[in-house]
Amino acid sequence: VGISLPIVFPFVIKCLIASVMSRNFTYRERHFWALMVLLSAGAYGVFISLDLFLLFVFYEFTLLPKFLLITFWGGTRKEYAALKLALYLMAGSALIVLGMIGVYYASGLHSFDLRILGQMALIPREIQIALFPALFLGFAVLAGIFPLHTWVPTGHVAAPTAASMLLAGVMMKLGAYGCLRVAMWIMPQGAQAWLLPIAILAVIGAVYGATITLVQKDFKFLIGYSSVSHMALAILGLASGTVIGLTGAVLQMFAHGIMSALLFAVVGRMVYDRTHTRQLTELGGLAAQLPFVAVIFTIGSLASLGMPGGANFWAELNIFLGTWEHFPALAVIGILSVPITAVYMLRVTYSVFFSSERKPAIELPKLTRPELIAGLILSSVLILSGIFPGYLTEPIGRSVAQVAAALVKQ
Repeated sequence: VGISLPIVFPFVIKCLIASVMSRNFTYRERHFWALMVLLSAGAYGVFISLDLFLLFVFYEFTLLPKFLLITFWGGTRKEYAALKLALYLMAGSALIVLGMIGVYYASGLHSFDLRILGQMALIPREIQIALFPALFLGFAVLAGIFPLHTWVPTGHVAAPTAASMLLAGVMMKLGAYGCLRVAMWIMPQGAQAWLLPIAILAVIGAVYGATITLVQKDFKFLIGYSSVSHMALAILGLASGTVIGLTGAVLQMFAHGIMSALLFAVVGRMVYDRTHTRQLTELGGLAAQLPFVAVIFTIGSLASLGMPGGANFWAELNIFLGTWEHFPALAVIGILSVPITAVYMLRVTYSVFFSSERKPAIELPKLTRPELIAGLILSSVLILSGIFPGYLTEPIGRSVAQVAAALVKQ
């Protein structure tokens, strides 16, 4: 419960907000809403399933809606982005199936019940070490682990705003959730053997993702690449194998889910739909016309760079403290992503909203009531979760302690 609930709760909020902000859809409207419902139902099923086979069915259930939403309602290079996303996730699914078959027979129970598989060390250590990479990497593809991350920015950019909010805010969390709830829960001995390689990949992804974000000229690509960096930190928390690191990883899933939904809503709906451009060189001084947008984007920006008082701050603090216990050198390298993130987020916030040059010079439409409500809710949740993190960290810590204890015993 402590692992699933902090991800399901914001998922409910994001689904409602994404729906409200998609009320202006007129092209194949019924098909769009049907796919959104299927996507939401599949994600819900993953988070509440106690059977591995059922979890995988719901996991796969989200693939087709994602593909079709990008194909029919997407923007930049939508066919390429949709096909790339589908191929990457299908490759990950093949690895998951391989791991599931191995678990089914190696446990000797011929069962997919996660409650039984997680409580009994039934699988021999050698088999766990062999099967763990398949299960972990299969789910980690959806989390955007380096070097299997290249579908992330193209998928985010091509997707319509509502789909971008759910893709970054929810779908990537399915991958990280599966890594923890399935791979590490069932095969702690295998996880223990592979923690260092996973941590190395996570550190590379965090620093690389932040660095490549620095050179982005497209507003939406910037947010897309930043998701690679932030989710890499969640993977690093998982690789720490400690209670505090695992707590930080789950809290990072929660915080990034809210933050990315807010930023994609600003970029895709509130800015692009009014200016019809995402090029940073063509945007400037928007705070004069859209002051509310400037405020909520600043809140999301400060959360992204780990400003104290935001949920991301507590998540990253726990992640680096947990990583330091086992991999201090990697913790030092990984923390370099934080100042790099501060550079690009502060730079884009100033240039787009607070620079003296007003671009575009035309008068922009005012925000609608649904946009105001959506921005207010997402920014409020982001602030409140940072001020009162204990309501999240305590239940998360109690749940992940079982995984950490199993890792320590190995």
